[in-house]
Amino acid sequence: MNDNVSLALGGGSRSGLGGLPQRLVQDGVVEEAAMLEALNASRERKTSVVTQLVTSGAANARDIAVAASNEFGVPLFDLDSVTVDLDVIKLVNDKLLAKHRVLPIFRRGKRLFLAVADPTNLHAIDEIKFQTSLGIEAVVVEDDKLQKAIDKAIEQADAQMPALGDDEGMDLEALETTGGDEGPDDKVTRDDVEDAPIVRFVNKVMLDAIRRNASDIHFEPYEKIYRVRLRIDGVLKELAQPPVQLAQKLSARLKVMSRLDIAERRVPQDGRIKMKLSKSRSIDFRVSTCPTLFGEKIVMRILDPAAATLGIDALGYEPFQKDLYMQTLAKTQGMILVTGPTGIC
Repeated sequence: MNDNVSLALGGGSRSGLGGLPQRLVQDGVVEEAAMLEALNASRERKTSVVTQLVTSGAANARDIAVAASNEFGVPLFDLDSVTVDLDVIKLVNDKLLAKHRVLPIFRRGKRLFLAVADPTNLHAIDEIKFQTSLGIEAVVVEDDKLQKAIDKAIEQADAQMPALGDDEGMDLEALETTGGDEGPDDKVTRDDVEDAPIVRFVNKVMLDAIRRNASDIHFEPYEKIYRVRLRIDGVLKELAQPPVQLAQKLSARLKVMSRLDIAERRVPQDGRIKMKLSKSRSIDFRVSTCPTLFGEKIVMRILDPAAATLGIDALGYEPFQKDLYMQTLAKTQGMILVTGPTGIC
């Protein structure tokens, strides 16, 4: 029997399988030959056999999760049905989350509930128990959903306001932007608008959006959460969840920067911001506010002049199409219309 596929997980079979691998083979989730191959590969790559099975396409993540739950009596959990608490995420070091592919999802007293795809990964459970000094309760989730949730959680935790620092040497407070000079209303004071963490947070969000080639930034207030999302390649991706108590301060800061009336919250307003990144480069932001039930939603469209400096050769025209376009462009009258969703063309 090959030592690489010998498992001390309880039970056994003629092939040397035991525990979860044996259950997956018995349930018909994966063929025995594919399981042996996955075990060898996971040993060589130092990854979980569950991850190896899913990434190689040898088995379905949902089928593995169901089999693992039945084999070890661990609750099966759907990650899509929960909003992960970032305060709970911060209980565990980012390196441990990425190393072991686990995710803390909520805490109850002295017990931390940990989402895992492979409940036999006792080393991960022991390490996190040692770091947090909490009792660990494992719940089984689908491996593909788990990795996406881990990446999203780490990204959101990094973007939270307390973790903000100088970005590549930039002073996030002194970053130059054009702004208005409207006076504060009775609820939002000038100190609120110029509060250093608020200024740094807004500036960092704007810089992150530029670096990630986002077309829009959405500041969205809800009843219990406040979230910031970026539109990248047409898809909205969550960037951060600042405390909901800061909703008015954030909207006031953005409105002052875009020369809007911060005392008016009942009607939509439009403005613009110009952020100077260097002596030779500046970015325009077109700002729109809209009153909602839980506060003002603000959307910023990013207009980067440098992104519009493409030559006609970069547009992908065939030679005859280019000639036709240039002939039409040279005419003394008429117009050329480019239509479709904004930001696509």
